[in-house]
Amino acid sequence: MYESLTSFPPLLEQDSIGEWVTDRGNDGTPEHPIQMPFVLYTQIVDELISSIYTFTNEHPEYELRLYGDILKDNGIEWELNSMKNADVSKLDSKCVLALLTGAVRAERFCDGALLDFFKNGCIEKWLERLEEIDNTERSAHLFK
Repeated sequence: MYESLTSFPPLLEQDSIGEWVTDRGNDGTPEHPIQMPFVLYTQIVDELISSIYTFTNEHPEYELRLYGDILKDNGIEWELNSMKNADVSKLDSKCVLALLTGAVRAERFCDGALLDFFKNGCIEKWLERLEEIDNTERSAHLFK
């Protein structure tokens, strides 16, 4: 069920994810305003972000627009350290999807937040947990 997301870890292993872009060509005058630093993500990361949004839109039953509430219900705050330190080994798919959604949404408010989740291995860990849940659900369905 989550293949649209769990197919990304092998692609991300070989990907540079993104890099900070800093404006070194402008001097801050009105004619040459300085652009604030931002992260330029790779095509693979852009595709993952798009897939997360698509999954959210195609599966309203998960109520992922309420990702902050879902995280809170699982003892996780919607903030960098709480999300990074979350033990995902026992989380259900809804909460793992809320982590992914929360990480993508965090980038809208803080440039580089998503890059940090990638660099410390959280995104990969969350996607692997989602794949584990998917495999378990598929196996359970086969034995019914």
